[in-house]
Amino acid sequence: MQVDVFQTLADPTRRLVIDALRNGEKQVNDIVERVGIDQSGVSRHLRILLEAGFVSKRPEGQRRLYALRPNRFRELDAWLDQYRGLWEARLGIITIADTDSNSLRTAF
Repeated sequence: MQVDVFQTLADPTRRLVIDALRNGEKQVNDIVERVGIDQSGVSRHLRILLEAGFVSKRPEGQRRLYALRPNRFRELDAWLDQYRGLWEARLGIITIADTDSNSLRTAF
């Protein structure tokens, strides 16, 4: 089953789970404390992230440790890179900071 990356990342709670895993492996209970929803909700979001390839699960005795999988993020970054030049060029044209008045003006 092909999972839509953007649909997976669109959920704000899943983004909180991803943020909780940013600094390394965590158990579900550690993520629950960080995200602020119940264990069953975190487990559901972890399962979706696991199926989408953003998270890995590693057993360690009775515990299950979850971690981010960098390859999926690299794939997303590579896709976005195709469009990065387009929006960077447009942003470069649109704004120049006016240091005197802290306002923005258009540069042509």
